[in-house]
Amino acid sequence: MRLQPGDQAPGFELPDSTDTPRTLADFGGQSVILFFYPKAFTPGCVGESCDFRDRSEPLAAAGYAVVGVSPDPVDVLARFRTEYQLDYPLLSDVDHAVAGAFGAWGTKKNYGKEYEGLIRSTVVVGPDGLVEAAWYNVRAKGHANRVLEALASADQ
Repeated sequence: MRLQPGDQAPGFELPDSTDTPRTLADFGGQSVILFFYPKAFTPGCVGESCDFRDRSEPLAAAGYAVVGVSPDPVDVLARFRTEYQLDYPLLSDVDHAVAGAFGAWGTKKNYGKEYEGLIRSTVVVGPDGLVEAAWYNVRAKGHANRVLEALASADQ
């Protein structure tokens, strides 16, 4: 089920790339941009992750923390974060329970075949735990910039 603005965001605890458990509460006082991506080191995921890295300064200045979530194991996330100098947490959702709770896991179609997988999605959760915005089945290229623009126009 996809989340809508005003919905209560599901709680979670996931390990980050250092194997430290992280929750939404760890970002208290900030809005959190959770972007769900399918697989580290793939071209689309590298581009999207680096785009969020390159926009993390203006997002942080506006009160937003960026967090990446994927089904990759912790050791892969550690290498990914280091190789691409990602300056925000990456969370490991190997059983895709959190992606499912956020509406980012489901049936996908590729070249006419249907399968279950991670749906590239972004959900913004406010400091009150409510969903501020949600985008599903997004294109990786340019998505971080579209998020920044949408959040900037919403703050005006």
